[in-house]
Amino acid sequence: MSTNATDRIASIRSLLEDAFAPSQLTIIDTSHEHAGHKAAGGGGHFTVKIVSKSFAGKRMLQTHRMVYAALKSMMESEIHALVIEASSAT
Repeated sequence: MSTNATDRIASIRSLLEDAFAPSQLTIIDTSHEHAGHKAAGGGGHFTVKIVSKSFAGKRMLQTHRMVYAALKSMMESEIHALVIEASSAT
């Protein structure tokens, strides 16, 4: 997998676009807010704002699980923390 923030954002974008075909997708690297956070183990901190019809009728816990599942390959080393704002409508 990728190692720098730009590559990580591109990887996150690709995985989420493939999984959900979102009408809106914003990914923000917030790693700088956690400088010196040893527990991160090299993984980044990100906020994902995503709008997709895939989330229609789903509760917040369900949408978060869907996003985590789509990013599973990155969650073990590339992403340390993830804030998710998911909805089905703008």
